[in-house]
Amino acid sequence: MKDSINVSKENYLKAVLEAEAEGRQVIPAMLAHWLEVSAPAVTMALKRLKRDRLVKVGEDGIVRLTAAGRETAYHTALRHHLIERMLSEVFGMEWHEIHEEAERLEHAVSPAFEAKLREKLGEGGACPHGNSVLPVNPSERKKRGETRLSEAAEGKRYVVSSLQERDPKLLGFLHGAGVGPGKSLRVMSQNYDQTVLIELPTGNSILGRPAAEAVWLRPEKQGTGSRE
Repeated sequence: MKDSINVSKENYLKAVLEAEAEGRQVIPAMLAHWLEVSAPAVTMALKRLKRDRLVKVGEDGIVRLTAAGRETAYHTALRHHLIERMLSEVFGMEWHEIHEEAERLEHAVSPAFEAKLREKLGEGGACPHGNSVLPVNPSERKKRGETRLSEAAEGKRYVVSSLQERDPKLLGFLHGAGVGPGKSLRVMSQNYDQTVLIELPTGNSILGRPAAEAVWLRPEKQGTGSRE
């Protein structure tokens, strides 16, 4: 569990914004789980954020951002996105190592350096995990033809469109299993124990449900293959 002192208000606000973008209702227990802090630490942080008029907590226990909180959260998410792209596109850092590094650097970037990143990279584009600045709501993903690996049809071929990136350990696990953005795979079986057997160019892998739910796919077009 992380020291609560090292989890800044920007981390809390960004977590709420990202959860909302995914269509989730944010409660304190979710923040404790996502940020790996204790329940008392979340309570203290929310008290400060309410005092600063950055969040509101309703009678239903749902945490919601104020306009000022949303602005701060988006700015933090944008810095994170730009840093991830910089680490990948400029320095060639591996996709599965970038998220945690960007979490540290996003609080140290000066406004002048951020402006240079915007100028060089632009605010659009996908990060190395295939995501935009904010996560896309699952219902919107499904409308554009994407599906989670945990729900993908047996026997069909897909390309990995993006990965849920908040857990660095999960990213390392997926890399070790041969699953990454742009990679081609075939779903061989959705198993009774909620594991998924997939066929990759490097061999077969079995993923449990938590990992399979973090992988978004799009159907592979005929004649295309995996991206190295």
